[in-house]
Parts: sequence; C-alpha cells; structure tokens
Amino acid sequence: MIEVDHLTKRYGRVTAVRGISFTAQPGQVTGFLGPNGAGKTTTLRMLTGFLPPTSGRATVAGYDVFEQSMEVRKRVGYLPETVPLYRDMTALGYLMYIGEIRGINNRKGRAQDALERVRLSHRADSRIRALSKGMRQRVGLAQALLHEPEVLILDEPTIGLDPLQVLELRELVRELGKEHTLLFSTHILSEAEQVCDKVVIINQGRIITEGTPTALRQELERGGRVLVRVDDAQQAVVAALENLDSIDEVYSAADGIIVTPANAEVDPRPDIARAVTDGGWNLTELRPLAINLEEIFLELTRSKHPHA
Repeated sequence: MIEVDHLTKRYGRVTAVRGISFTAQPGQVTGFLGPNGAGKTTTLRMLTGFLPPTSGRATVAGYDVFEQSMEVRKRVGYLPETVPLYRDMTALGYLMYIGEIRGINNRKGRAQDALERVRLSHRADSRIRALSKGMRQRVGLAQALLHEPEVLILDEPTIGLDPLQVLELRELVRELGKEHTLLFSTHILSEAEQVCDKVVIINQGRIITEGTPTALRQELERGGRVLVRVDDAQQAVVAALENLDSIDEVYSAADGIIVTPANAEVDPRPDIARAVTDGGWNLTELRPLAINLEEIFLELTRSKHPHA
C-alpha cells in the first residue's frame, strides 16, 4: 500500500509538488495522471527514495520513504521513464547482474522467472541492443519484478512504443495489478481509462481529483451536457446559444460545441435545434455528450485550475 500525506517538493523558488495526499491500494492499478511537467515523476522519485521530500510524509508498504528509505527500496519495484539498460548484456545476464547488486539468492532462477512473467523468456539469451524498444521495456519491467516487491511503480511505461507493443504492455500491467500495489504514471488519458481501477489527477503540482474512471465520468455526465456540431459559423452559433435561458455554459471545442444546460432535469436540445435552424445554420449533429477520461481531465483542469 502507498499512503501520501501532504507531500511537497521544492527546488529553490520552484515548487514542483504542492502538498499532495492520496493512497494506492493492494490488488489494483492506480493511475497517476497529468500533463508533462505536472509533478508526476518528482512524486514517483520521492516515493521510491530517490528524492527526499521538502515536507509532508509518505509510506510505502508500511515504511516511511524518508526515515526508512532502504526498507522502502527493498519492497518497491521501479520502472523509470528511461530504463537504464546495459545494451551489450543479454537480457538474462543483465537481470542476473541486477540480482547480484540486490543480493538475491538463486539469481539465475529468479531472472528466468521474471522474464517468464513479462513473456520474454524466449529472448533470454539475446543481447539487449538486439531487442525492440517494447522488449527492452519488458526487460526493465523484469528488473522491477526481480526481487518480488510488494509495490510496483511504473513511470510512463508505454512511451515510445508502437501500438501493438502498447497493447501488450497494458495487458501485462493489468495482470500485475492483481498481485501488487501498482502505481502507474501516464499523460495518455485514454490509456489510463483502459488500465486503471482508480485514477489520481495532478496538475501543476496539486491533486485536482481522484476516483474510479466510472465515478468521475458519472459525476460530469450528471449535468446532461450536449455536443452540437454545425457545418460552419461555429463561433456565431456559440454566441447565439449563450443567449438561451435554458443554457448555463457554452464553449467551442475541437469536436464541436459543448453545451451545459441551466437545469440538469430539462433537455436543452429542442431549444438548441430551434436556435440553430432559426439562425440559418446547418445542424449536423446534436446528442448527449459521451464522457471519456480525456474529457474529464480537460473539464477538471479548466474548472479547477490551480494557482501558485
């Protein structure tokens, strides 16, 4: 289990992480989401003992990351964004070397088991330089599993992979989440929706929300938002819809116009259709807005933008 309590990290005058608190439970995948520069990697480095926090507290598998850093490291498997591999070693040789550093007994057997878990045992004797990027990521994941940790922390594990490799690694992460406390950092929100049991969304160093993807989706869908598409004059349509009493908010998005009704119990679509056709514009689509995690993130960062 991971417990984070008001964790803060400052670099001089710059505050990268601003008093965040969250938990990650055993037997599930917790997604740690946010744009690049949000504070994700800094947080993960504090949780793995690589960086000391400026203030606040965090425990991993029951041990304090600052006071008991070595105990934490024994119980955490960490896959950094850039995996430090020795390209002239074989996959098996590299894992045995890491096992020696960690003081693991039966290093060859444990290395073979780790390769089996990441479905790479057939390339055990291949030199790492000859492996694809996806396979190298699996070698990195195997080293994180080598000492059979209670907690796995993965920092952007699918970055730079091709679509097939991404699908394979996501499936592997889902499987590992059943056996470990797994914290999974990503800025690809559709990926988190497919993999994670719970998500924690961070922006500019602050947690802005957390919960299951389904719960977050239901929370935003409660307002009965509507997607409107016209074939031209989108800004003029936005201006016209803003004048409707039944509409609370209207804004232009990449996919069309997003409308929030003033009363969630009243369907605004008849008023919208009438306003568009009366204005002489061509209405091409009008439907309830289906919410995905990416839209949730954009909505929350727009409405809860943190200030320094």
